[in-house]
Amino acid sequence: MSSLLPSTDTAPEERTTLPQWVAVGVLTLSTFLVVTSEMLPVGVLTPMADGLGISSGATGISLTITGLVSAVTAPVLPRLLGDLDRRVVLAVAMVVLAVGNGLTAIADGFGTLMVSRVILGVGMGVVWGMASAVATRLVAPRNIALAVSFAVSGVASASVLGVPLGTLVGNAYGWRAAFGALTVIALTLAAVLLFALPKLRSPAADDTASGTGQRRPLLRPAVVTGLVVVVLLVTAHFAAYTYVRPALEELPRMSANAIALLLLLYGVFGLVGNFAAGAAAGRKPRRTVLLLATGVTAALAILALFGGSALAAGIAIALWGVAYGGLSVGAQLWMTAAAPDRIEHITGLYVGVFTGSIALGAFVGGLVVEGAGIVPLLWVTVALALASLPVGLVGPGPQRSPRT
Repeated sequence: MSSLLPSTDTAPEERTTLPQWVAVGVLTLSTFLVVTSEMLPVGVLTPMADGLGISSGATGISLTITGLVSAVTAPVLPRLLGDLDRRVVLAVAMVVLAVGNGLTAIADGFGTLMVSRVILGVGMGVVWGMASAVATRLVAPRNIALAVSFAVSGVASASVLGVPLGTLVGNAYGWRAAFGALTVIALTLAAVLLFALPKLRSPAADDTASGTGQRRPLLRPAVVTGLVVVVLLVTAHFAAYTYVRPALEELPRMSANAIALLLLLYGVFGLVGNFAAGAAAGRKPRRTVLLLATGVTAALAILALFGGSALAAGIAIALWGVAYGGLSVGAQLWMTAAAPDRIEHITGLYVGVFTGSIALGAFVGGLVVEGAGIVPLLWVTVALALASLPVGLVGPGPQRSPRT
């Protein structure tokens, strides 16, 4: 299949053309789909658990499995791909994702669900781990930060918009239909990736440091600081967000449709946070991420303290959406600024840590909610999110992110 873009191993030097932005858009849709596929059980947790004959905690642990597999796949992948065409790799990964979603749609119990989520984790790790690095090679140098923001916005958009939309489909037609729809979309995107992206071999710029011909260490102080902040925030977020539906059912006693609408509100505010954070992190990534951390902490505390009120729960969910909606792009730009000479490798490492934290958060959330309940879970996540602030303030950080 021919591509819209010519074969290239370097980004254009002058300006970014419309077909090149279309290619970035396809990457954005790809990251949107993989994270929606991972996170959809959050929105359909109760009916999914009932349909499979397992507990909500066991269903939530399926997120842990996907996150663990992605955490291994994403950082290891750049070292194994060699000179393989990244366009083909991404398309194959989307087919793998389709298989995982298809198996989830027909799962008949915990065992089949776990197998499907392992397969889905492989596809997710490949796509998410490569998207930002590939995006930097599709555009002119002056548009690199913007391209990264768009590619990563698919991750944030999935968390804040894909899950609510999937929840609406699940409420209307059943949770299996929602996963079936994701299967069809993944197969479609696999073909579109082959058509829209150029041939892309291994980036030489990722293998050597600028001007030295030798690799610089990947785990630099600013990178380590950013990764610790990500672990604390993402673990806190997913420990709580995995069980947001049971929380809203128990505390303000909302109906299924009311919860779906509230998650859509979360999505709207999350998209605002995503693009606002992308613009701010392009100038000051550390300050942006710490502001987002403050918002996540406050939102979780409001939900824990006043969640019995529908109005307070709505305010907490809206603030949560704004704050977490910007985290993916903000933290990605922190990583890119901290290691601009090894973008493919730092992106893989970042995604591995991020998805590993998703797994940890879902696991911790499952243990706490099964053993102590929803409100204690919320306070545990408040403590985790709050701990990210001194780490980010004291540790070294990047001076600024690549500019558009």
